[in-house]
Amino acid sequence: MDYPSFELNKSRFPQTTFIGRLYHFLDIIDPRTLFTSNKKLQESISLLEAFRNGTLPEGITNQQLWAAQKIKQAIIHPDTGEKVFMPFRMSGFVPFGSPIVVGLLLPNPTLASTIFWQWTNQSHNAMVNYANRNASQETPLSRFLMGYFAAVGSACTIAVSLNMLLKRATKLKASTRFLVQRFVPFPAVATASTCNCILMRYGELYEGIDVMDDKGNSVGTSKIAAKKALMQTALTRMVLPAPILLIPPILMSYLEKTKFLRGNPRLTLAVNAVVVTLSFGCALPVAISIFPQFSQIATSKLEKEIQDSTKEVTLMYNKGL
Repeated sequence: MDYPSFELNKSRFPQTTFIGRLYHFLDIIDPRTLFTSNKKLQESISLLEAFRNGTLPEGITNQQLWAAQKIKQAIIHPDTGEKVFMPFRMSGFVPFGSPIVVGLLLPNPTLASTIFWQWTNQSHNAMVNYANRNASQETPLSRFLMGYFAAVGSACTIAVSLNMLLKRATKLKASTRFLVQRFVPFPAVATASTCNCILMRYGELYEGIDVMDDKGNSVGTSKIAAKKALMQTALTRMVLPAPILLIPPILMSYLEKTKFLRGNPRLTLAVNAVVVTLSFGCALPVAISIFPQFSQIATSKLEKEIQDSTKEVTLMYNKGL
């Protein structure tokens, strides 16, 4: 695709449309950035600083600048300026999360395996939530732990309860019960992920988050913007597990009936892993593209003190992921 004129801290793609955000996040979650060396990262940061200061060397192209910004956005947290630990980057969500999803969707789970995979999944989700949080206001460790334990508890409780109900549903055919059982992880994960997000970040509703002008300068702290950011992020957490945990069971129910898998039952787990990874890879950018990471809000919709100190413009805030 053509490369437009470079704009610092802006997306190469329009963020006012879903398609533009989808292309943007496909860049952000590109797993190739996981292999970026420290030298390349520093070169990218230096190139962006040179652009900011108007000291770019001759011959630097828009493509090089956009590539540098892609690397920085994939690795560096926009609020803290620190590197996000590799397994918790958005670019690492699919590679590191797919084995967990495969575990969640294993057939005929035992009580122990159900609890283990739900705990593992929520532990991973909690760290991703924390690593990609809005860090304009620091989150106490106690709040993080409260969200984590609530998420683990709700996920395990829902998953175990539904599995027990299925075992007692003796009137259902064994094949029907087996199929329904494969959909159990979705309500457990969707509820727990949303719970995790809300509990870990609910303090933003009382403390507010930074709102910025179009140049990235903070103009105040807003509780109204925090409420909107939290609602959008929670909705994203609800949507994300749906295709990941619903599409693979549907596809596998058909694939397992094919002559290939009937004749090669040992390959079922491998095929399941491929289906899960593809579903995960497609679902992640779609889910996080529903709302822009930096959302906009009019000054007139914010607190009076911000309205009094800032002219009537459209401000931005980082909703987190």
